[in-house]
This record gives sequence, structure tokens and C-alpha cells, in this order.
Amino acid sequence: MTTLGTSFGTAAGDYEAGRPNYPPDAVAWLLDGVTGAVADVGAGTGKLTAEIARQGFAVTAIDPDAGMLAALASTLPDVPHMIGTAESLPLDDASFAAVTFGQAWHWVDVAAASAEVARVLRPGGVLGLVWNLRDESVSWVAALGEAMGSSKAESLISSDDVEVAAPFGPLEERVFRWVNPMSPQQVRAMVRSRSYYIAGSDDFRARVDAEVSAVLAGLDDGPIPMPYVTHAFRTNRP
Repeated sequence: MTTLGTSFGTAAGDYEAGRPNYPPDAVAWLLDGVTGAVADVGAGTGKLTAEIARQGFAVTAIDPDAGMLAALASTLPDVPHMIGTAESLPLDDASFAAVTFGQAWHWVDVAAASAEVARVLRPGGVLGLVWNLRDESVSWVAALGEAMGSSKAESLISSDDVEVAAPFGPLEERVFRWVNPMSPQQVRAMVRSRSYYIAGSDDFRARVDAEVSAVLAGLDDGPIPMPYVTHAFRTNRP
């Protein structure tokens, strides 16, 4: 995983406060037919992990950042967690029925990660990838995106460039549209949780903060209905 991809621990509180959960129907589709344990890789503070557990699966969380796993452990104390990366998983061969990546696959070395996930999956096991993206077909959300700047995930999805490598075959995709009510404070926390914001200069962060505040000032008081488009992909290990 890249350096930016392992920078989130310094903003774990903002990540937990500002990032959305995953819609249950998207997670149910990712894991449809799965019978057995799930490894959630790049688990962060546990946004996807929590929904997998709520749907009745035994799940193990894996992330390269100890700060993120500490936040996960505070909210999901019964979920086992381990330090690891997609390219080097601390898991036994053929030990899991599914491996998921929520908001994380765009940070990996695709060839190395695909081979490593295949190693830990049982034959027929599922590799599931999912991203929550703001729906910028809505004008004010597009203005917010302009203020924030685009992320690596958004660029990947918009260019239709999601891919896996051997031994996996083609990806099946589903799209889920939904609305996440947020407070202005949560929107600002979401902005502060972005990797390029975390790594940016003081001047860069101040400019982004000011532009985001200008967008929020133009909205009605009360909860902000943030529209999301969740892109989910799945494929099976041969």
C-alpha cells in the first residue's frame, strides 16, 4: 500500500465521524452465498467490518495502521484485528470464505494483492470490493467536490478502471444509490479524513476549509442529505 494509503491513523477520529457506513443491501450482495469467515482488509475504523458483523458473519479486520485498528477495537471489541496489508496478509492458506476491501483496493498493488487474496481464500471464495462515492450529479455536491478536490478512489471509478489480476476473472458490478444525513461538522470531518488533506500543507488545508465552508453556508439549516452512489464489485476464486 502507498504512503498516503497508510496515513489515515493520524485522523482516525475524523474518519470515524465523517465517513459513511456501507448500505446493508450492498454488503448483502457482496457476500451473497458466502458461508464462512470473512477477512475485511484495509478495515480502517471498521465501517465495513461493522456491517459484515451485523449481517451475521464472523469477520477479522486487517489494516496496516495501528491507529485505525485502535479506533476499530474501541467500537468493535469482539472483532479480531491484525496488522497487515493486501500484499502480505497474516492469514493461513485457504482459511476464509470471503475477503473484502471497503474504500481500500485503490491503494493496493493489484497483481500482488490479487495473488495474496487468492492464497487465503478457499476455492470458490469471494473477493469483494466496494466504494462509497458522493453523487456529484447533484449540483451542490459537485460544488463540494470542487472545493475538496478529487480522490484516488473517485478517479478510479469515474475512469472505469477497477481491475483485479490472476487468478481472478472478470468483476461483476452493482450500483446502489442512497442518502446519508450528515451535520456540517460531519461533512468537515469527512473532508479532514481525506489522505491528500492529511498530507497537505497548512495553506492547502486552510484553503480547502474555507471553500468547503462557503459551500455549506449556502445550504439550509439542519441535517444535510448527502447523496451517495455505492459501487460494489465481486469475483470468485477459481
